[in-house]
Amino acid sequence: MNGLLVGAIFGAVFVIVNAQSPLNAVTITLLRAVACVAATSVIAMWFAIARRGRPTGREQRNMFSRGYLIIVLAEAILLFGGLRVLAAWQAPEQANVAWVALVVGVHFIALAPVWRTWGIAVPGVILTLLGTAGLALAPTPAIAWVPFISGVLSGAVLLTGSVTFGWRAATTGNPMRMGESREAASHR
Repeated sequence: MNGLLVGAIFGAVFVIVNAQSPLNAVTITLLRAVACVAATSVIAMWFAIARRGRPTGREQRNMFSRGYLIIVLAEAILLFGGLRVLAAWQAPEQANVAWVALVVGVHFIALAPVWRTWGIAVPGVILTLLGTAGLALAPTPAIAWVPFISGVLSGAVLLTGSVTFGWRAATTGNPMRMGESREAASHR
């Protein structure tokens, strides 16, 4: 659930920061409100599950393994280094959100085998594609849509995944991680 909580918060930030023109004011307000409600629901589910306590009799995996730390370090280098490169190339500011979406997407794809949680590769691929689309649109007349495509839609993907899997964990008590098979869950 901690990963879902982080995903929901970052998803809400993606939507709130990037819901802007060329969208109309009503759409912007609605998108921001829905993002806040979705993130709040994941926070509520997180607390509900935390109150139940940790399940006993199951081995807990270390999610912060060496592989995880290497991926997060590479992500930070790519993220901040890429933003510096974009600035040096005098890329439009809108390209930054596209770069962030691309790097976050690749980070999920890289984490899937490390965590043996293949379901996180799905939002990873989607965010990577949305980031790539935004970078492709940045030098075109459609640049105004980059924050929506790479930011709002990426945030929606993160929020949808967090709410869906959080709800499943909160309502069924199912300890399965995103994309993990029932067989794999039973062997933990």
